[in-house]
Amino acid sequence: MRAIWVPALLLLTTTLAHAQNPEPAPPAPPAGNTSNAFPPPRMVEGEPFETRPPEKADDKPLFPQQTRAPYRHPADYQVTTITDRLHLPWSLAFLPDGKMLVSEKYPGHLRIVSPDGSMTEPLTGIAMLAMKGKLGVLDVVLAPDFAKSHRIYFSFYEVLPQGNSNTYLAHGVLDEAANAVHDVTVIFRSVPEVPEKNFSSKQGGRIAFAKDGTLFMSVGDRDGNKVEDYEEAQAQKLDRNVGQIVHLTAQGAPAPDNPFLHTPGARPEIWAYGIRSPEGLAFDAQGRLWETEHGPRGGDELNLIKKGVNYGWPIITHGIDYGGKPVLDGITAKAGMEQPVYYWDPVIGPSGLAAYRGTLFPAWKNSLFAGGLRGIGIYRLEIGNGKVVAEEPMLTDRKERIRDVRVGPDGAVYVLTEQKALLKITPK
Repeated sequence: MRAIWVPALLLLTTTLAHAQNPEPAPPAPPAGNTSNAFPPPRMVEGEPFETRPPEKADDKPLFPQQTRAPYRHPADYQVTTITDRLHLPWSLAFLPDGKMLVSEKYPGHLRIVSPDGSMTEPLTGIAMLAMKGKLGVLDVVLAPDFAKSHRIYFSFYEVLPQGNSNTYLAHGVLDEAANAVHDVTVIFRSVPEVPEKNFSSKQGGRIAFAKDGTLFMSVGDRDGNKVEDYEEAQAQKLDRNVGQIVHLTAQGAPAPDNPFLHTPGARPEIWAYGIRSPEGLAFDAQGRLWETEHGPRGGDELNLIKKGVNYGWPIITHGIDYGGKPVLDGITAKAGMEQPVYYWDPVIGPSGLAAYRGTLFPAWKNSLFAGGLRGIGIYRLEIGNGKVVAEEPMLTDRKERIRDVRVGPDGAVYVLTEQKALLKITPK
């Protein structure tokens, strides 16, 4: 495995200083017909919130509770804005001192945000990794031994001389006193290097640490949403890292229990494949790994990720092509391909994913929280016997695209909006 140490030429010796005037966030994207495409959800106990017909007209769930679970609202809550001065935030991680490490996608920043909303200038030491004009830093997580090592892991896009790139993984040492990241090392580069035209498409990049100290990272299938791209079925190929969940040691090597470690021609880091655009990845309290991904038109999925399993994209899907035609043969099931535990049709555009483990909301035990980019909210999913038994849309009245959702050490739920805000959900 090739590891490259990046000298921290740009590190500064400045102390932490709260940024009173951070660079302004870009204007929000045009609203378009979002209000028509996503009408207010139906909040009626015991009935599905979704009232629109599915995009795939002939689609039917293949088992009970696979889609349109009944609405349930077991607890009242309130929303507080911690800050609305972020710049395209993508992810956050909770530091031991109560502050939060927040990534900003473009131009590729990390900042430290305090509970009172004050924040630092961007951390120095990672500027050489950011992709100017495209994607920069994506997910950020703390190493399991962070209290001792101060090591952080982050996914990113790197500028390469030939103009191509893919989803990469690096770690470095966080130095709060210097407002910097030291000793940045790239530990994994997914392959192949994809053309620049696909940089912003289906990047994946979510990171989740397992209890044994190994980590999982999602990589999107990187196709261009055209019929000919579907026919290539990139996510079905084991000689590359597209449309996959990869499983790595903390040093970036293939984990020793990976299913294709000794399969000729296969990438040894693959854990699961046949995935489209995996934008959420999280372990629950039982140690199960959950993933959310974008479908095409219809067919957004919640999957339980298992060793060596093929999740079917693009051979099977509960959605249709963006032009309205079936994807390939238009089938939703095939022997040897895993069904989603749950799917949304029409889509919500799932983003970050979190499992609730706190005690602040006892009624939310066994719940997953999925952010929604298209569905402009977050979605609380009650899990029972491995299925979604109830669903609750939240924050949809704010009409903001949600990029990430995390559960804090205090049991509150923290939410990053697409453009600029960090929100906190607590009991009402």
